[in-house]
Amino acid sequence: MNLALFDLDNTLLSGDSDFEWSQFLIEQGVLDRELFEAKNLAFYEQYKAGTLNISEFLDFQLKPLSRHARKLLDEWHQEFMRRKVRPMMGDKARALVAKHKSAGDVCVIITATNSFVTAPIAREFGIEHLIATDPEEKDGEFTGNVAGVPSFRDGKVVRMESWLAERGQGWESFEKTWFYSDSLNDLPLLSKVSCPVAVDPDATLRVHAEKRGWTVISLR
Repeated sequence: MNLALFDLDNTLLSGDSDFEWSQFLIEQGVLDRELFEAKNLAFYEQYKAGTLNISEFLDFQLKPLSRHARKLLDEWHQEFMRRKVRPMMGDKARALVAKHKSAGDVCVIITATNSFVTAPIAREFGIEHLIATDPEEKDGEFTGNVAGVPSFRDGKVVRMESWLAERGQGWESFEKTWFYSDSLNDLPLLSKVSCPVAVDPDATLRVHAEKRGWTVISLR
Protein backbone atom coordinates (compact mmCIF):
# COMPACT_ATOMS: atom_id res chain seq x y z
CA MET A 1 0.00 0.00 0.00
CA ASN A 2 1.21 3.47 -0.93
CA LEU A 3 0.36 6.97 0.28
CA ALA A 4 0.04 10.04 -1.97
CA LEU A 5 -0.11 13.46 -0.29
CA PHE A 6 -0.98 16.59 -2.24
CA ASP A 7 -0.59 20.22 -1.28
CA LEU A 8 -3.44 22.21 -2.79
CA ASP A 9 -2.64 25.84 -3.52
CA ASN A 10 -0.26 26.40 -6.43
CA THR A 11 0.20 22.63 -6.57
CA LEU A 12 -3.00 20.87 -7.60
CA LEU A 13 -4.50 24.30 -8.21
CA SER A 14 -2.88 26.81 -10.54
CA GLY A 15 -3.51 29.51 -7.96
CA ASP A 16 -4.18 30.02 -4.27
CA SER A 17 -7.69 29.26 -2.98
CA ASP A 18 -7.04 31.05 0.32
CA PHE A 19 -6.04 34.27 -1.44
CA GLU A 20 -8.83 33.95 -4.00
CA TRP A 21 -11.50 33.41 -1.32
CA SER A 22 -10.69 36.77 0.23
CA GLN A 23 -10.60 38.39 -3.21
CA PHE A 24 -13.97 36.82 -3.97
CA LEU A 25 -15.48 38.27 -0.78
CA ILE A 26 -14.03 41.67 -1.68
CA GLU A 27 -15.55 41.45 -5.18
CA GLN A 28 -18.90 40.46 -3.65
CA GLY A 29 -18.79 43.54 -1.44
CA VAL A 30 -18.71 41.39 1.68
CA LEU A 31 -15.29 42.70 2.69
CA ASP A 32 -14.23 46.30 2.32
CA ARG A 33 -11.72 46.54 -0.52
CA GLU A 34 -9.75 49.41 1.00
CA LEU A 35 -9.31 47.62 4.31
CA PHE A 36 -8.79 44.04 3.18
CA GLU A 37 -7.17 43.90 -0.26
CA ALA A 38 -3.78 45.30 0.77
CA LYS A 39 -3.69 42.99 3.80
CA ASN A 40 -4.61 40.00 1.66
CA LEU A 41 -1.81 40.78 -0.78
CA ALA A 42 0.68 41.35 2.05
CA PHE A 43 -0.12 38.03 3.73
CA TYR A 44 0.19 36.23 0.39
CA GLU A 45 3.64 37.74 -0.21
CA GLN A 46 4.71 36.76 3.32
CA TYR A 47 3.56 33.20 2.69
CA LYS A 48 5.57 32.98 -0.52
CA ALA A 49 8.62 34.41 1.26
CA GLY A 50 8.32 31.94 4.14
CA THR A 51 7.79 34.70 6.71
CA LEU A 52 4.06 34.32 7.37
CA ASN A 53 2.88 34.61 10.97
CA ILE A 54 0.18 31.94 10.87
CA SER A 55 -1.68 33.27 13.95
CA GLU A 56 -2.03 36.76 12.46
CA PHE A 57 -3.09 35.34 9.12
CA LEU A 58 -5.71 33.01 10.58
CA ASP A 59 -7.19 35.88 12.57
CA PHE A 60 -7.51 37.78 9.28
CA GLN A 61 -8.83 34.80 7.34
CA LEU A 62 -11.24 33.20 9.82
CA LYS A 63 -12.88 36.24 11.43
CA PRO A 64 -15.04 36.97 8.33
CA LEU A 65 -16.49 33.44 8.59
CA SER A 66 -17.87 34.30 12.04
CA ARG A 67 -19.78 37.34 10.77
CA HIS A 68 -22.11 35.45 8.43
CA ALA A 69 -24.51 32.53 8.74
CA ARG A 70 -23.18 29.17 7.57
CA LYS A 71 -26.02 28.82 5.05
CA LEU A 72 -25.03 32.08 3.37
CA LEU A 73 -21.34 31.15 3.43
CA ASP A 74 -22.16 27.85 1.72
CA GLU A 75 -24.11 29.68 -0.98
CA TRP A 76 -21.20 32.04 -1.57
CA HIS A 77 -18.84 29.08 -1.74
CA GLN A 78 -20.81 27.49 -4.57
CA GLU A 79 -20.33 30.65 -6.62
CA PHE A 80 -16.66 30.78 -5.54
CA MET A 81 -16.16 27.25 -6.90
CA ARG A 82 -17.72 28.20 -10.22
CA ARG A 83 -15.96 31.50 -10.73
CA LYS A 84 -12.58 31.02 -9.06
CA VAL A 85 -11.72 27.40 -8.28
CA ARG A 86 -12.74 25.28 -11.26
CA PRO A 87 -10.74 27.45 -13.69
CA MET A 88 -7.65 26.68 -11.54
CA MET A 89 -8.16 22.88 -11.75
CA GLY A 90 -6.05 21.82 -14.71
CA ASP A 91 -6.07 18.59 -16.68
CA LYS A 92 -2.55 17.61 -15.58
CA ALA A 93 -3.48 17.89 -11.90
CA ARG A 94 -6.64 15.87 -12.42
CA ALA A 95 -4.63 13.23 -14.31
CA LEU A 96 -2.04 12.99 -11.52
CA VAL A 97 -4.73 12.39 -8.92
CA ALA A 98 -6.43 9.86 -11.19
CA LYS A 99 -3.14 7.98 -11.65
CA HIS A 100 -2.66 7.55 -7.91
CA LYS A 101 -6.29 6.63 -7.35
CA SER A 102 -6.23 4.00 -10.11
CA ALA A 103 -3.11 2.49 -8.51
CA GLY A 104 -5.05 2.09 -5.27
CA ASP A 105 -2.93 4.59 -3.35
CA VAL A 106 -4.36 6.33 -0.29
CA CYS A 107 -4.78 9.93 -1.45
CA VAL A 108 -4.80 12.91 0.92
CA ILE A 109 -4.91 16.65 0.35
CA ILE A 110 -2.94 18.34 3.13
CA THR A 111 -3.16 22.12 3.10
CA ALA A 112 -2.76 25.16 5.32
CA THR A 113 -5.94 26.65 3.87
CA ASN A 114 -8.97 26.19 6.11
CA SER A 115 -11.30 23.25 5.68
CA PHE A 116 -14.35 25.40 4.90
CA VAL A 117 -12.66 26.68 1.75
CA THR A 118 -10.95 23.41 0.80
CA ALA A 119 -13.39 20.57 1.57
CA PRO A 120 -15.51 21.21 -1.56
CA ILE A 121 -12.31 21.44 -3.63
CA ALA A 122 -11.09 18.08 -2.32
CA ARG A 123 -14.46 16.56 -3.26
CA GLU A 124 -14.17 18.10 -6.73
CA PHE A 125 -10.82 16.33 -7.19
CA GLY A 126 -12.41 13.10 -5.94
CA ILE A 127 -10.05 12.92 -2.95
CA GLU A 128 -11.71 11.48 0.14
CA HIS A 129 -9.19 12.54 2.77
CA LEU A 130 -8.46 16.16 3.69
CA ILE A 131 -6.13 17.52 6.35
CA ALA A 132 -6.57 21.29 6.60
CA THR A 133 -6.56 24.06 9.17
CA ASP A 134 -9.88 23.67 10.98
CA PRO A 135 -12.04 26.69 11.85
CA GLU A 136 -13.64 26.39 15.27
CA GLU A 137 -17.41 25.83 15.18
CA LYS A 138 -20.14 26.27 17.77
CA ASP A 139 -23.66 25.04 17.05
CA GLY A 140 -22.79 24.72 13.36
CA GLU A 141 -21.53 28.30 13.01
CA PHE A 142 -17.94 29.54 12.83
CA THR A 143 -16.49 31.39 15.82
CA GLY A 144 -13.62 33.05 13.96
CA ASN A 145 -11.02 31.05 15.88
CA VAL A 146 -8.90 28.07 14.87
CA ALA A 147 -9.45 24.58 16.27
CA GLY A 148 -6.34 22.56 17.05
CA VAL A 149 -2.98 22.75 15.32
CA PRO A 150 -2.89 24.74 12.06
CA SER A 151 -1.83 22.59 9.12
CA PHE A 152 1.15 24.79 8.28
CA ARG A 153 4.90 24.13 8.06
CA ASP A 154 5.84 21.77 10.96
CA GLY A 155 2.15 21.68 11.84
CA LYS A 156 1.56 19.67 8.68
CA VAL A 157 3.85 16.95 10.01
CA VAL A 158 2.06 17.01 13.36
CA ARG A 159 -1.36 16.81 11.74
CA MET A 160 -0.27 14.14 9.27
CA GLU A 161 1.22 11.88 11.92
CA SER A 162 -1.83 12.37 14.14
CA TRP A 163 -4.07 11.37 11.22
CA LEU A 164 -1.99 8.25 10.60
CA ALA A 165 -2.05 7.35 14.28
CA GLU A 166 -5.85 7.61 14.34
CA ARG A 167 -5.89 5.00 11.57
CA GLY A 168 -3.46 2.77 13.47
CA GLN A 169 -0.74 3.54 10.92
CA GLY A 170 2.63 5.23 10.63
CA TRP A 171 5.01 6.13 7.83
CA GLU A 172 6.27 2.54 7.94
CA SER A 173 2.79 1.29 7.02
CA PHE A 174 3.37 2.29 3.39
CA GLU A 175 5.79 0.95 0.82
CA LYS A 176 6.05 4.37 -0.86
CA THR A 177 4.98 7.82 0.30
CA TRP A 178 4.71 10.80 -2.04
CA PHE A 179 4.21 14.45 -1.23
CA TYR A 180 3.61 16.94 -4.03
CA SER A 181 4.17 20.62 -3.16
CA ASP A 182 5.24 23.93 -4.64
CA SER A 183 6.34 25.70 -1.48
CA LEU A 184 9.35 26.15 0.76
CA ASN A 185 6.84 26.13 3.63
CA ASP A 186 6.36 22.40 3.03
CA LEU A 187 10.02 21.40 3.43
CA PRO A 188 9.33 19.72 6.82
CA LEU A 189 6.76 17.33 5.32
CA LEU A 190 8.64 16.88 2.05
CA SER A 191 11.58 15.66 4.12
CA LYS A 192 9.41 12.98 5.75
CA VAL A 193 8.23 11.11 2.65
CA SER A 194 10.14 8.61 0.53
CA CYS A 195 9.22 10.34 -2.76
CA PRO A 196 9.19 14.14 -2.39
CA VAL A 197 8.06 15.93 -5.55
CA ALA A 198 8.48 19.67 -6.17
CA VAL A 199 5.61 20.94 -8.35
CA ASP A 200 6.28 24.21 -10.19
CA PRO A 201 8.39 25.06 -7.13
CA ASP A 202 9.27 28.45 -5.73
CA ALA A 203 12.95 29.41 -5.97
CA THR A 204 13.88 28.16 -2.50
CA LEU A 205 12.20 24.79 -2.93
CA ARG A 206 13.74 24.36 -6.38
CA VAL A 207 17.24 24.79 -4.93
CA HIS A 208 16.51 22.26 -2.16
CA ALA A 209 15.02 19.81 -4.66
CA GLU A 210 17.95 20.04 -7.04
CA LYS A 211 20.52 19.62 -4.23
CA ARG A 212 18.74 16.52 -2.91
CA GLY A 213 17.86 14.99 -6.26
CA TRP A 214 14.13 15.30 -5.69
CA THR A 215 11.78 15.00 -8.64
CA VAL A 216 10.63 18.32 -10.11
CA ILE A 217 7.50 18.42 -12.27
CA SER A 218 5.04 20.93 -13.73
CA LEU A 219 1.27 20.63 -13.67
CA ARG A 220 0.69 23.78 -15.73
